[in-house]
Amino acid sequence: MEMIHVRLVSPRDLTPRAVGLLTDDRFVFNLVVLPELAHNPDGDAIECDILAGAANAVLRDLRELELDRRGSIVIEPVEMAFSGTAAEAEQRQLGALAHAPVWEEVEARIRAEGTYLPSFYVYLVIAGVIGAVGIITNSQILIVAAMVVGPEYGAITSVALGIDRGNGTRIRQGLFALTAGFLLAVMATLLFSWAIRGFGLQPKAFDLGIRPVSTLIDAPNVFSVVVAVLAGIVGIVSLTQARTSALLGVFISVTTIPAAADIGVSCAFSSWSEARGSLIQLLLNIVLLILVGVLMLRFQRAVWRRISRRSARSGGR
Repeated sequence: MEMIHVRLVSPRDLTPRAVGLLTDDRFVFNLVVLPELAHNPDGDAIECDILAGAANAVLRDLRELELDRRGSIVIEPVEMAFSGTAAEAEQRQLGALAHAPVWEEVEARIRAEGTYLPSFYVYLVIAGVIGAVGIITNSQILIVAAMVVGPEYGAITSVALGIDRGNGTRIRQGLFALTAGFLLAVMATLLFSWAIRGFGLQPKAFDLGIRPVSTLIDAPNVFSVVVAVLAGIVGIVSLTQARTSALLGVFISVTTIPAAADIGVSCAFSSWSEARGSLIQLLLNIVLLILVGVLMLRFQRAVWRRISRRSARSGGR
């Protein structure tokens, strides 16, 4: 049984309407009202549990009352709940809608990833250097490690959400973070690779042009497009369904960090054609991930709206 816990602070003049709305909804349980006990903001404290499949409509109605502006709305996931009444309502009345994502929660997760602290750039630089070591030593394990460390997918999904919502500020912030972050990563790998070349520390195989890892990265082709598109689909679906294991799979399947690292390594070793191929690979992956992210957000909303309408027509809501 999937539920969310909602805590509200309601101004006194809005409380009767908010409580009435929650009381009338068959998918709201454990409703508690504590008059005049909330402070900062001041008002009445209201708590309840809502079946996740019905939460989008309830939260939309609460926001239409302007509770998010004049009071506050806090959403928490419920890890475990035991309620025969709620379980019966979920099974008999919600049907497929029981597994609908709570869009407020999904967007909050994406917005949280769109906060670009200094650590964002530090992680990108470190991931780039790890990727550079993997390229120079032909170590696929280190390339995978670099992909896992890189935080860029959060910025990519934040840009996708900004485009979907028409939020220009979010788009500009995300694109700036991606541009600045990857430039820093490329510069760090360039300096690191120059030092390796200057001291003659590169493996003999790399000097002889035996670079299987680099060849996979700097040669974008139709398979690069297929992987980026599929990773973009899985990434957004895993975010909406809170599937962290699937999201980790996205991190280790998209050639963004390795491509940035290969640009720096190739420039340091004067391999200009490889640097150009890696740049194309990097841009291709970022553009496709953003585009697929926007399309998948809109597609999933459309699908769940249709399921919701079907549920309403069948008497589920």
